Amino acid sequence: MKNTGELVIALAGNPNVGKSTLFNALTGLHQHVGNWSGKTVENAQGSCQIGSESCTIIDVPGCYSLMARSAEEEVARDFLCFGKPDGILVVCDAGCLERGLNLVLQILEVTKRVIVCVNLMDEARKKKISIDLKKLRHHLGVPVVAMSARSGEGIEELKCELENMKKRKFSGRGECVVKSTDYDPEMECFLDLLEPAVKICFPDAENSRWLAARLLDTDESLLTSIKEALGKNPMTCRCVVNALFDVRLAMEKKEIRQEELRDRMAASFVLRAEMIAREVVHFSCRKRPRKRSATDRVITGRITAFPVMFLFLLGIFWLTIAGANIPSRVLSDALFSLETQIWSGITRTAVPLWLSEFLIHGIYRVMAWVISAMLPPMAIFFPLFTLLEDAGFLPRVAFNLDRCFQKCRTCGKQALTMMMGIGCNAVGVIGCRIIDSPRERLIAILTNSLVPCNGRFPLLISVIGMFLIGSGPVWRAAVTPAMVLALFLLLSILMTFLASAVLSRTLPAGLPSAFVMELPPYRRPQIGRVLIRSVLDRTLFVLGRAILAAAPAGAIIWIMANVMAGGDSLLAHAAGFLEPAGRLMGMDGVILLGFLLGFPANEIVLPVILMAYTAGGSLTDITEVSAIQNILIQNGWTWRTAICTLLFSLMHWPCATTCITIFKESRKLRWTVLAIMIPTALGVLCCTFAAAIFRMAGFR
Repeated sequence: MKNTGELVIALAGNPNVGKSTLFNALTGLHQHVGNWSGKTVENAQGSCQIGSESCTIIDVPGCYSLMARSAEEEVARDFLCFGKPDGILVVCDAGCLERGLNLVLQILEVTKRVIVCVNLMDEARKKKISIDLKKLRHHLGVPVVAMSARSGEGIEELKCELENMKKRKFSGRGECVVKSTDYDPEMECFLDLLEPAVKICFPDAENSRWLAARLLDTDESLLTSIKEALGKNPMTCRCVVNALFDVRLAMEKKEIRQEELRDRMAASFVLRAEMIAREVVHFSCRKRPRKRSATDRVITGRITAFPVMFLFLLGIFWLTIAGANIPSRVLSDALFSLETQIWSGITRTAVPLWLSEFLIHGIYRVMAWVISAMLPPMAIFFPLFTLLEDAGFLPRVAFNLDRCFQKCRTCGKQALTMMMGIGCNAVGVIGCRIIDSPRERLIAILTNSLVPCNGRFPLLISVIGMFLIGSGPVWRAAVTPAMVLALFLLLSILMTFLASAVLSRTLPAGLPSAFVMELPPYRRPQIGRVLIRSVLDRTLFVLGRAILAAAPAGAIIWIMANVMAGGDSLLAHAAGFLEPAGRLMGMDGVILLGFLLGFPANEIVLPVILMAYTAGGSLTDITEVSAIQNILIQNGWTWRTAICTLLFSLMHWPCATTCITIFKESRKLRWTVLAIMIPTALGVLCCTFAAAIFRMAGFR
């Protein structure tokens, strides 16, 4: 993980305390995403210059306590407790310091190599809150830095403290002395019984007192982590087992249950954090703040919440549709003109004609289509989504949807993973790790693909614009498609609720998840950083993944379009075979074939349909929307066909990347198959039902 002499610093803290902002301020663009050994939760890592040396900053998942209750909190706990970082930066919110101190005290019980960063000092000053930093340092015994990472306040002071930590680390100086957390007398008695046995069993353990306290907690996941980190199962050590037996006897005599013991241990940290906060935090304004701001009363109100959410959704789609049209056309013109030049150059060589067509008209053209159709909308959609997240709006959307998921008997965190799926279903599936109940996590994974990802938007936007929107004023060209698209997205959310409710009543029962919902304050988004991180972390990442999937898809499509059998191409034969099923669902065989061949990347569904209709050996250029509309109409498309196609685009099997991700997350083939079958079955049923209604109404 680190080079010799390089300082490795863990960055810890509660959610919504500006931890990511501090991470970005320290590391700039010198970041990458990785995984801890043996874990599946991703973490951000970056490099920072401390003096003349490089320092590695590792951003661990946000957590409220080291007494982990979710997969991400377990990862944070394991790295902080067993990863042996050279130091830990613990970020606290100056506006609610007491909550952050609970985590600080737990980390101080593990190690003394800690720097406490009291962040968001600017917001605290606005609330007339002052903090006695000198007294806080005295209570904690470690360096404390006041800062506002968004404006850069305190960054240089923090770097000086990191440099001091590096000098202490490599000059052999002793660490600062920290008072241990004082438990109640009975707890201290139990620790005195167990700690000597822990020292015998784990002589190399950095903090035997902390380890003894955790063994008293009897957390199964923690016992597994101790075994992996220290190479020995504490429950197989005779001295530890005997000491625990003595502790259990003492607990029985005093009528203390295990749950009560765990609560008393947690209360020790809470009470001390409360005591410290009472002494160091001062409020200049004695007037009690209102429970909710006027903005929150609108955005999270029972009556206004969902209309406001719909309007925000409509605004995002309008900006995406209106803003992506011209860049998509320019990018398409550039890529297809480049194709002409490449074709002209390659035909002058000795490369066989069939190979040239395979490479250029097959692989390159599919990738060009994917890039031109996908890059501009993503470059607009992802930054807009991230800006709403940075401003504090998305947590309130999750708060509103939490009530709906609770009624479906699932975890409210599924609202967050569903919103991740709007950008990319594979990302949404990975995000399900935040749900600690295996059963509820599985439900979220199985239903995530019911929400359309960014790759389905080109088809949705194109079909809505061509068949469901008539002629009218200029504003209508963007506003009305955005409204229709938002309605279709709401339908997919309702289907997610339905599928989740059914699965929650059919899958084997399990323990429910604990969901801590926090509404951060509204903050002015950092537009520059949001744009850079959205483009680098999301847009280019998803685009690269789509290109990798589109390249082999282009090869397969070209082969099927150019290999003849019985006077027709393999593409035509496959479309003919699927024709009866397509007609039953209100579409045709070509449309179904387009969805099947679009399995590697949803962006190529419409190009495949056009290629099959024109009986061409390669994909059709996308620059003229009217030409595409004419091709579809000539092949029997009506607004009824468009509606059925839109319904199936909303609900069909996930793409190849998402399927692979589902298999890696669930570790079971049967769950991957079920994740494919659920949206497909719903799509087939909805399309068949809609087609039957149209026929009964006389629309053929």
